[in-house]
Amino acid sequence: MNGAPVDLSFKNISKLTDALMEEPKSSLRPLKRNAEGKYISCSLRLSNNSITDLCDLQKTVSHFLAEPSHLAWLDLSFNQISHIDQALCKMHELRVLYLHGNNIYSLSELDRLGALPHLHSITLQGNPVETNKTYRNRVISALPQLKTVDFSAVTQQERVLAKLWHQGNSRSKRSEKRV
Repeated sequence: MNGAPVDLSFKNISKLTDALMEEPKSSLRPLKRNAEGKYISCSLRLSNNSITDLCDLQKTVSHFLAEPSHLAWLDLSFNQISHIDQALCKMHELRVLYLHGNNIYSLSELDRLGALPHLHSITLQGNPVETNKTYRNRVISALPQLKTVDFSAVTQQERVLAKLWHQGNSRSKRSEKRV
């Protein structure tokens, strides 16, 4: 399943259902299809479009990929996504997720990605959420299995600090509830 990525970047897609009418770009590695005409790949590029929500993600992935449940690499960078939809959290084999250059404002949106047990690399730079001073700690705390955040390796020291930050944050929230 390690075929070339199905590339639907720069296609002026605003809704994921619009992608269903598009032909993927050709690349140096030719795309291979199965007998049903679906692509033998575990990678999908939807970058540099105008996508605002991901509610039809499963439908789109199933339309293009021979084994949609094996999607491991998803590039949604440079779109207009502001919300982590439940549809994304159902991509349980996802290992790499590019979300940089979108409109994600809330750190709590990232907590939903905890449903992705194999996710080891994520990009979020260029989102408004990045301006939060606890941004990197929060990402590492919410997704402790990550190996890289924003193309930068997660160090053991960062893991320890994120864990301490999370414990301190949890204690302060519990004490606020008692008051």
